[in-house]
Amino acid sequence: MKIEDLKFGNDGLIPAIVQDYYTKEVLTLAYMSAESLKISLEEGKTCFYSRSRKKLWRKGETSGNYQHIVSIKADCDLDALVIEVVKDGPACHLGTESCFGQGLYQSEEFKEFSYKQLFETIEGRKTNPKEGSYTTYLFDKGLDKILKKVGEECAEVIIAAKGGSKAETIYEIADLAYHTMVLMVQAGIEPKEIFTELARRHVIDKKVKQEHRHDHDFLQ
Repeated sequence: MKIEDLKFGNDGLIPAIVQDYYTKEVLTLAYMSAESLKISLEEGKTCFYSRSRKKLWRKGETSGNYQHIVSIKADCDLDALVIEVVKDGPACHLGTESCFGQGLYQSEEFKEFSYKQLFETIEGRKTNPKEGSYTTYLFDKGLDKILKKVGEECAEVIIAAKGGSKAETIYEIADLAYHTMVLMVQAGIEPKEIFTELARRHVIDKKVKQEHRHDHDFLQ
């Protein structure tokens, strides 16, 4: 697909939904012209067209909060884009991670949950201790206590899985995930660092598969 294949509106613009590569959170809705899209592709950073200022603007040119492009996809009608980015800072000019923070409706049946939300809550229990909080208790006890709990949860996952109970295994994996996140906060490790490492391994794995495929072709 080429830029020429896209369907820009009568104003010469196409809407672009910007999404965090790691968390998949929707960051903002902006607009691109053919020129700004071309610049984005050339520079590897988002460049939009400001409808209010009537000119191009590179995200981060004044704030330093650049958005490094991972992928750009068009919808089935070729008249809208989704851009996955790795951002250097908040996406919103108000200083928030996303421009979408104003709640209008939330289903009681499907209440919003995200690992990011949980991780931030755990961080909060360390920076702002809360009396009676189990998470705060773990931080108060320190690294050895946290490591002990991670070890215990690993063992419980193994026992549950060996026992063949799916429900029990899910429960224990959730416990392990939570205690691992506590360890991450204690060690100063951000979730995106884990995702980056997993993405790096994914690339390596693809390269290895390609090499093996080439070897196989050669043997044929």
